[in-house]
Amino acid sequence: MVQFHAFAPDQPDVARKRGDWQVIRSLLPFLWPAKGIPDAANIRLRVVVAMTCIVLAKIATVYAPLFLQRAVDALAPANADAVTAIPLSLILAYGLARFFGQAFAQFRDAVFTKVNIRATRRASVSILGHLHSLSLKFHLDRRTGGLTRAIERGRNAIDNLLSTSLFNVLPTFLELALVFGILWHSFSIWFGVVALLDVAVYIVFTGVTTEWRLKYRRDMNALDNKANTRAIDSLLNYETVKSFGNERLEVDEYDRVMAQYETATVRSQTSLALLNVGQALIIAVGLAALMAMAATGKVAGRMTVGDFTLVNLYMIQLAQPLNFFGFVYRSIKQNLVDVEKMFDLLEEEPGIKDPPDARALSVTGGEVRFENVTFAYDPRRPILKDVSFTVPPGQMVALVGATGSGKSTIGRLLFRYYDAAGRISIDGQDIRTVTQASVRAAIGVVPQDTVLFNDTVRYNIAYAKPGAAQAEIEEATRLAHIHTFIASLPDGYDTLVGERGLKLSGGEKQRVAIARVILKGAPILLFDEATSALDTHTEKDIQANLKEVSTGRTTLVIAHRLSTIVDADQILVLDQGEIIERGTHADLLVRDGAYASAWKRQQQSMRTGAEAAAETDAFRAPAAQ
Repeated sequence: MVQFHAFAPDQPDVARKRGDWQVIRSLLPFLWPAKGIPDAANIRLRVVVAMTCIVLAKIATVYAPLFLQRAVDALAPANADAVTAIPLSLILAYGLARFFGQAFAQFRDAVFTKVNIRATRRASVSILGHLHSLSLKFHLDRRTGGLTRAIERGRNAIDNLLSTSLFNVLPTFLELALVFGILWHSFSIWFGVVALLDVAVYIVFTGVTTEWRLKYRRDMNALDNKANTRAIDSLLNYETVKSFGNERLEVDEYDRVMAQYETATVRSQTSLALLNVGQALIIAVGLAALMAMAATGKVAGRMTVGDFTLVNLYMIQLAQPLNFFGFVYRSIKQNLVDVEKMFDLLEEEPGIKDPPDARALSVTGGEVRFENVTFAYDPRRPILKDVSFTVPPGQMVALVGATGSGKSTIGRLLFRYYDAAGRISIDGQDIRTVTQASVRAAIGVVPQDTVLFNDTVRYNIAYAKPGAAQAEIEEATRLAHIHTFIASLPDGYDTLVGERGLKLSGGEKQRVAIARVILKGAPILLFDEATSALDTHTEKDIQANLKEVSTGRTTLVIAHRLSTIVDADQILVLDQGEIIERGTHADLLVRDGAYASAWKRQQQSMRTGAEAAAETDAFRAPAAQ
C-alpha cells in the first residue's frame, strides 16, 4: 500500500542565509532610490519630510505632559487657602501639544504612503521580472504555490517593515531619549536611569523571547506554504483528482498538513501569551518604582503634585509604544525572514544568460541546424548524443521515436531553455551568441497541451502580438478555421476560456494556439505533438490547418502519429538520443528499419481499432507473450 506522508518544513525556513542588517541593507535602495530611478527626487523628499514629521510629532507628544504638570501645580498651590486662577494658557498649550502630536503623525502617514507603496511596487516588479528571467529548470524544480506565497508574504513584509520600523521603532527610541533627558534635567539622573533601565530590560526580554519563539513562526510559515501548495496542486489537477476518485485522499493530505500547522500555531500563541505576561510585569515594576520615588520626593518636599503627575504620565506614555513595541519587534523579525526569502529569489542566477555583446537574431531564410549536439538534464543520464541535422528554409522536418528518445528536448534546446554541447544555429548564427528574446520571437510553437490564460479568447490570441487590432485577430482566426466558432459564442471574442482554457475542447484550444502562431508571424514553426491528444477526426482537421500554416515556413514537427508526417521533407528517427534513421517517408519504408516497423504497427492498430494503444509506443518492440 502506498503511504502518503505529511510535508515537513522547508530547510530554507530553518536556517537563514543572512543577518537582519544585511536584509535591511538590501531593502534600503527601495526606500531611498538612486538618482536614475524615475521620480527618485520626489520619493527622497517625501522620506525627508516624513522623518521631520516624526521628530515634530514626538517633540509635541513629549512636551504635552510638561504643560499639564504646570497646570496641576497652578491648581494645587502649597497654600491651600490661596486664591487661584484657572491656568487657561497651560491647558490650551497642553491641548495644542496633543493635537500637533497627532496632526504631525497623520501628515507623516499621508506623505509617506507614496514612498511605501512605490517601494513595495518596485520590489514586486523586480521579483516578477527576475523570475521570468530564470531558467526553465528553476521553475520545474519549484512549486508554484510555495513560490507565490513567498512573494506575497515578502511584498506584505516590505510594506510592514517600512511602516513599523520608521513609524514605531525610531519614534519610540526618540521619545525614550527625550523623556530620559527631561527626567534627568527636571528631577535627578536616577529617574532617567530607572526609566532607561526598565525599558532596556523590556527590550532585552522581548528580543530574547522573540528569538526563542521565532522557530514556531518559521514552522508555521513552512507548513502554511506546504498546505497552500498542496491545495493549489490539487485544484490545478482537478480533473485528474475526479477521474481517479481521489477527492478524499487530497482532503486528507491537506488536513494532515493543516494539523501540523495547527500544532505549530498553538505553540506560537502559547509562547506569545508568556511573552505578553513578562512584558506587562516589567512595565508594572518600572512604573511602581518611579511612582514610589516621586511620592518620596513629594513627601520630602523636593517635588510637587505636578511632578508626581508628570512622572506617571511619562511612564504611561512610554508604556503604550513599548507594549506595541513587543508586537512591532516580533513583526519586524518575521518580516525580515519573509523579505529575506523574497530577496533570495532575486539572488537566483539565471541558468541561461545572454552574452554581454549579444545582438538580435537576423532571420533571412530560417534555416535551423543542429551540429553534434549533446545534452543531459542529469549527467548520469544523457538525453541527446552527438545529434546533427538541418532544416532547410521553408521545409518540414519531422522528429519521431519512442517516448524519452529526446524529441521534445530538441524543441527546448531550439528555444534555448537550456544550453547544450555542440552548436545550434539559425541562418548560421549560433543561438548562444544572440539574444534569447530574438530567438524566441522567431519561433512559433503549437504544443501538445495548449495552456491558456484565464481570460478572454481575444486576449489569448492577441498574446502573440500585444496591441493587435481586432481585424488582425479575426484574420488569424479565419486562417485557423475557428472564427465561425468564436462568433457563435454568446460573448464572442470576449468569452472567458476558464482556468488553463478548460472551458474549450482540445480541438478548440489547438485552433486558438494555431491562430496565435499565425498572428505572431514567426518564420520558424515548431509543432510539438500538436495533435496527439486529439481524436482522429479532429486531428485530421487540425492537421490540415497546420499544413496550411506551415506552407513556406521552416517547420520542425515532433510527432507520435506517423500518419501526420508522411509529407515531411525529411523524417528523423531518434532512439535513446541518437538519430538512427533519416529520409522521406517512402525512403524509410523501403529501408524496412525501425520507422517501417513502427509504421506497420500503427497501421495494424488502426485496422484493429486499437489505434490509441499503439500510437505512443509504436517505436517500442512488442512485449513477449
